[in-house]
Amino acid sequence: MALSLVNLDEATRRFMAQEISRDLYLGALYISPRLSVVGQRDWPELLQSAARHHDDVWLANHLSLGNRLNEREPRRMLSGEMTTAKVPVTANETLAEGEFNRFYARGLCLRAIANGAARLEVYRAKAVAIPRTDSPAMIGAAINPRALLDDLRTHPGIDTALGLPPGPNSGLSVKLPQSKDAGAARLSASAL
Repeated sequence: MALSLVNLDEATRRFMAQEISRDLYLGALYISPRLSVVGQRDWPELLQSAARHHDDVWLANHLSLGNRLNEREPRRMLSGEMTTAKVPVTANETLAEGEFNRFYARGLCLRAIANGAARLEVYRAKAVAIPRTDSPAMIGAAINPRALLDDLRTHPGIDTALGLPPGPNSGLSVKLPQSKDAGAARLSASAL
């Protein structure tokens, strides 16, 4: 099931694509160790295509094709010894959802900054069976778009200092806050 990204429209998609291009130019694009050599080669183009025209589900489906993911990965055992383990069957979904959401948030931060918006609002973009313990407390929180953008740029592919998104499969994202005028206009229109 695709993330329900409230502000995923052409304006946000342009900013997402700009952020992906920025990371490519700087050599900072996150490349998951779960991607095969083929996956690493295809990842930038797939991510750009998803940002411009598709969603996280499309990206996950395309990651699962053409041997783009490794079958096994190194894993450290409790004893400290290294072994190999099967890559989880959901690795394509986890990577696609996480990175698509991160670039959506980065694009939305740029959009908010360009429009003079002082904050973004945290919301649940995907229902999860067992929410992370800190996730419910974050819903409705106001986030400074400049601080979030800097945090997401500084911490690609890992947990961020602000904790958003709070790890893989959290289901949280950000949206532009609704203006009080827009809400009042909807109420008046529905009363007619």
